[in-house]
Amino acid sequence: MALAGNPREALLWALCDLEENNFKIFKFHLRDRTLLTGQGLARGELEGLSRVDLASRLILMYGAQDAVKVVLKVLKVMNLLELVDKLSGICLNDYREIYREYVRCLEERQEEGVNHRYNQLLLVAKPSPGSPTLEQELKVEDLFAPREGPDQGPPTVVIQGSAGTGKTTLARKMVLDWATGTLYPGRFDYVFYVSCREVVLLPESTLDQLLIWCCGDNKAPVAEIRRQQPERLLFILDGYDELQRSFAERLKRPGPTPIEDMLHRLIRREVLPTSSLLITTRPLALRNLEALLKQPLHVHILGFSDNERKKYFRSYFTDEEQIKNATDIVQGSDVLSKACQIPGICWVVCSWLKGQMERGGVLSESPSNSTDIFMAYVSTFLPPNDNEGCSELTRRMVLRGLCSLAAEGIQHQRFLFEEDELRKHNLDGPSLAAFLSSIDYQEGLNIKKFYSFRHISFQEFFHAMSYLVKEDQGQLGEESLREVNRLLDEKQQAGSEEMTLSMQFLLDISKKESSSNFELKFCFKISPLIRQDLKNFKELMNSIKHNRTWDLEFSLYDSKIKNLVRSVQMSDVEFRVGHSNESNSCSRKSFSVHTSLSNRQKEEQKRPIVDKRNGAGTQKGF
Repeated sequence: MALAGNPREALLWALCDLEENNFKIFKFHLRDRTLLTGQGLARGELEGLSRVDLASRLILMYGAQDAVKVVLKVLKVMNLLELVDKLSGICLNDYREIYREYVRCLEERQEEGVNHRYNQLLLVAKPSPGSPTLEQELKVEDLFAPREGPDQGPPTVVIQGSAGTGKTTLARKMVLDWATGTLYPGRFDYVFYVSCREVVLLPESTLDQLLIWCCGDNKAPVAEIRRQQPERLLFILDGYDELQRSFAERLKRPGPTPIEDMLHRLIRREVLPTSSLLITTRPLALRNLEALLKQPLHVHILGFSDNERKKYFRSYFTDEEQIKNATDIVQGSDVLSKACQIPGICWVVCSWLKGQMERGGVLSESPSNSTDIFMAYVSTFLPPNDNEGCSELTRRMVLRGLCSLAAEGIQHQRFLFEEDELRKHNLDGPSLAAFLSSIDYQEGLNIKKFYSFRHISFQEFFHAMSYLVKEDQGQLGEESLREVNRLLDEKQQAGSEEMTLSMQFLLDISKKESSSNFELKFCFKISPLIRQDLKNFKELMNSIKHNRTWDLEFSLYDSKIKNLVRSVQMSDVEFRVGHSNESNSCSRKSFSVHTSLSNRQKEEQKRPIVDKRNGAGTQKGF
């Protein structure tokens, strides 16, 4: 059998492979309107048709792809399963190329897509329990390499990192590199990207519906994809932490939601047990995730290398004077230099600095922590009170609206909001591009627009601020106390635990200098009641040994940077959280994943690295 190159050839080959008697039976079944969903052929239309004529007639009626599905349906009724398998294999090979092209075009159309600059990400593999080896840097190409040890089942890789470390960008880059043939060539027939934030939009909580959603095609051959070599499928579940429901929601409705249950069955290997999995998550969700996993490979994502922070600045700022000014500001601040290791915060810093430069602003003081960085960004891009045409969109109203929207989302573990929900909080999505991004979702014949905060860290920040800007100026409420109790409980069970990012922001604001800075920047007076609550909250939190967000990335980076042997170079990738007005064409471009070690990194391995702040070993930024 010569391999058919497209559905038309495959259909003709299948008909020609039928013996004469089977060909007559095949034409008999084509008259069955119930089998062919009301589009059966009349007897007079079939008489005298040769195999070539019938193939042409079916293609004319259904189109090449759907005509093949009709033939497959009839062949299954005739129990010609060997022919069904051969035809399915041919069609799947063809559909694989259709899907690859869909992935390439989808990424090119993304306003914030992965495009043609590159930044390095540091990935460090966590050793298995009891292993004598220390953390070692890992290449993306080796994530699914065979591992040592008995009874190694299908690979499961968990990439963990705090908010903004580049997990989503890495996941999308991997899918794109597979689609262009530069990553895992010959290993996977399909690589499916599943956003745990957006998967809640699925109309049905079934695996078939998930595959249709991933393919962007209601007529995708999902049954054949599942049945044909499932070991050649890779699912990338991005943002597992965003799938988790809040504590209050779990009390109201014990057990997983249908969407959670479907994904949990995939993770537990109850469906497609031989497929490969890659899951990205923030550390807070690891405990729940671990209970579902079997022999996973844990990988930490540490963010930018020192050199990549410099390259990112040069790619973000197009004006040489702006590059020099921004570099000098960051180089002169240990806090900013360290923070820019995290890609998401690096974008916040760059956007804030550029916004200040374009407005002719003067930086009176340098941020003292990550919370100050977010406060500086928000105060820069909130609509000013005297902005013409913005009478209804005052600074205070917008701030309160963003805070109440964020708090409602965090409390109900929701990250996507419809336009009606924004209006309820007195927000206009298109005018708030500095804080909100939008996606269009097709629901039947209609297109619905959903909004989300530009990054989860923004939603957490506004959630923290929501305690301070309530109109009733009441107390902080039970949420902060619940967080303290969670940390106390988990400390007893598992040692030091990471606080939520919202609580970290709130703890920073509770410091006298930060609360004064908050009042000055946003013209809000913190009530005495809230000040007392902040003081009590601060005392409780200081009594608990907890980790701050990004502490793990910074400590691993500091301890391992001297010993790195290789670096993961994600070619042609730009970490962009911001918005762009550029239009992209759906053109094929070359992407690749390389391994490199610069001369500068080799020199750094030979010399000690000193942190001037506290004497600890660290990388000096910029």
